[in-house]
Order: sequence, then C-alpha cells, then structure tokens
Amino acid sequence: MFILIYCTSCDYLSFTKSKNQHVLDTVIDFTSVDTYPSFTVCDSIIEKQAKFTCFKNTIHKKIGEQLNQHTFKIQDSINETIYVDVLIDAKGNFILDSIHSTENIKNQLPALDSVLAITVDNLPRVFAANKRGVPVATKYRLPILIQLKE
Repeated sequence: MFILIYCTSCDYLSFTKSKNQHVLDTVIDFTSVDTYPSFTVCDSIIEKQAKFTCFKNTIHKKIGEQLNQHTFKIQDSINETIYVDVLIDAKGNFILDSIHSTENIKNQLPALDSVLAITVDNLPRVFAANKRGVPVATKYRLPILIQLKE
C-alpha cells in the first residue's frame, strides 16, 4: 500500500520546470537591428527608414563640415569616392574602423587619413542601435566624394 502511494505521489514532488513558463524564441537575426543609431535631432522621428535617413544625412553633414575646414594642396585634379567604415559601439561612441581609398588619393592627400580620424573622434555621441531593447554595436560605411581641382 505504501509503495502504491509513493509511486503515484512522485508526480507531486517532481523537480521539473513549471509548465506555465513562456518559451522564448531562440532565432535572432543579427544582420538587422530594431532601431538604428540616432542623433539627438533624429530622435523624435518614429518611422525606422526615415530615422535612418536622418542619421545618414546628419553624419554626412557633420563630417562634410569638418573636412571643409581643412585646406589640401594637390598636384592633379581628384574626383574619386573613398569609403570610411565607422563602428558605433553600444554606448553610442564613434570609432574609426578603416578607410578605403585609392593609391592616387593616398599619394596626393597623405594627411587625409589623420584628418578623418580626428573628424570621427569629434563626432558627438549618438543613441546606439537597439536589438530587442538592448544597445548593440553597429558598423556604418560612409562614402565620401573627394572633388578637388588644382
């Protein structure tokens, strides 16, 4: 009789997890974010694509303003695009990742890399991108058109 009671009562003493717990889906798409990084001027925009466009326009404007303050001496006219990869960490800080330019630009504008590094360091802090409510680091490729005439 005790064995029968003991065997049937084991279900009540079970150490398994509660059946009422919610199961989180484990598939996370790391190639996209829920919200893009955002400057203060873009923070009031709600729509995702419009907010990204505002971010893109603001960063181009700020870097363009900084580059226009410098004077470069060249031998030949330049009309090329360089690419600057910028990492935005989870705290909203900008970090220069890499600069992709041609040999012509490297030869004629050797100081451009250091000017871009200073320019990226001087960018204001932004609101970091979010994935599921958690700030995450993102990478942004910034195309810069260099048009200089002798």
